[in-house]
Amino acid sequence: MHIQYYKEHSEFLKREMEFKIYGHAGPVCLAFSCEGGRFYDWEDRGLVNSLGFLIDAGRLRLVCADSIDGESWLAGGEGRARAEMQERWFCWLTRELVPRVHALCAMADGEKLLTAGISLGAGHAANLYLRRPDLFCGALCLSGSYTARGWFGSYADDLTLRNSPADYLRLISAAQLAAYTGPFLLCCGQGPYEDRFLAETRAFETSLKAKPLPVSADYWGDDVSHDWPWWQKQAAVLFPRILDALEPTTTK
Repeated sequence: MHIQYYKEHSEFLKREMEFKIYGHAGPVCLAFSCEGGRFYDWEDRGLVNSLGFLIDAGRLRLVCADSIDGESWLAGGEGRARAEMQERWFCWLTRELVPRVHALCAMADGEKLLTAGISLGAGHAANLYLRRPDLFCGALCLSGSYTARGWFGSYADDLTLRNSPADYLRLISAAQLAAYTGPFLLCCGQGPYEDRFLAETRAFETSLKAKPLPVSADYWGDDVSHDWPWWQKQAAVLFPRILDALEPTTTK
């Protein structure tokens, strides 16, 4: 498997940020770990290996990006500073990392990325797709949390709303819906430690369909826990599905 590692300065975050690229060909997917996770988690916890059959076949390239959740979603202290940090991270992703990935992966002009994540990372993935459909062509979200309310407590402002897809979804107009043409897949188990994430997934699915916005949701059994071994299995099943759904748009 072809693997590239990068550590580069971000003007938005005023620090060096790390990411890795796995694969040599195929659609590019920007991927996120669970809350507080690092760019190497997908590799260390077996998700990259579970997708090796797609990566080695040239059907998928993964870009695993670092988070700063510890300074935003998971941090203590004043809410505005935390919300501003999250927005700066979003700007790093969309205005620095995505153009860099385009260059490193020799992507065609106008070609879009997929995005995927687990737990809080699934919320990041959904947020990227819904806020920037000009950059992203679909999302795969496993065991996700889709509102900032559970992470910022009683604090709310324009930036927490901007990063809370379950809450700003109501503001998306009928005219804007035409931008969302790619596959949008949600998945969650119904077993241990999935209670909160299952409730958020069901509510998010209902809201998406009410817009209406194309979405597909899978609910796995009551033995399926909020943990890496199950995310490995879900990714191996659902990534081929999202790639198959993407092919008609990528071949036009």
